[in-house]
Amino acid sequence: MIITYQGAEFFKVQFGDTTIAFNPIAKESKLKTTRFFADIALVSLNHPDMNGTENLSYNGKDPFVISAPGEYEIKGIFIKGFASKSVYGGKERINTIYSVSLENMNICFLGALSDTNLSNEVKEELGDVDILFLPIGGDGVLDAAKAEKLSVEIEPKIIIPMHYGEVGAKDALKKYLKEAGEENTKPVEKLTLKRKDLDGKEGETVVLSVA
Repeated sequence: MIITYQGAEFFKVQFGDTTIAFNPIAKESKLKTTRFFADIALVSLNHPDMNGTENLSYNGKDPFVISAPGEYEIKGIFIKGFASKSVYGGKERINTIYSVSLENMNICFLGALSDTNLSNEVKEELGDVDILFLPIGGDGVLDAAKAEKLSVEIEPKIIIPMHYGEVGAKDALKKYLKEAGEENTKPVEKLTLKRKDLDGKEGETVVLSVA
C-alpha cells in the first residue's frame, strides 16, 4: 500500500492496480487540486474542499463514488460508512467516517469530524484500527487537543494528521505533535506499508508532505 497526500483531506491510496481517493478537492474549491484516475472515491462531506470526484475520471472511466453511510464491497474491498457530525463551513452537516479493509489492514478515515463523542456502536464497528486519518485543524473539525484525545481512544497503530495549514489552523500540526509527544517527527513524501510493517506500532504519527 502506498499513501500520498494531496492537501486538505485529499489522499491517494494505491495497492496493486487499484487506487482509492479520499475527499478529493473540487475545481470549485479555493484550494489547489490534482487530477488522477481512481477506481473508488470516498467523500465524507458534500463541500467543494472534499467532493471533487470529477477530477478522478480518465479516458471515459469514472470512479465508483461513495458519499454516504452504509456498507459496500467493491473489487474485494470492504467499506463501511458511519454518520457523524461536522460543522465545517460554518453549519452543522453530516460527515461520513469510513472504515476500509484491504490487504489485511484496517483504515479509518474520520473526514471532517468535529464531534469527539463517537457512539460505542461506531467504535465497536471500527474494530482494531491500523491506520487513522485524523483531522487536527479546528475551524469546523477537531482541533489538535481534541484530535489527540480521540486518537488515544481509538488506539490505532499509525496516525496520519490531515486538515491543517491552508485549510485549518496554520500551527495545528505543531500543536498536535506536541500534544502527542512527537515533536521530532519529520514529513515524508509517501508512506509505503505492508501488514508486517505494523507489528509493534502503537499510535505512531506519520506526517506526509503534500505531493
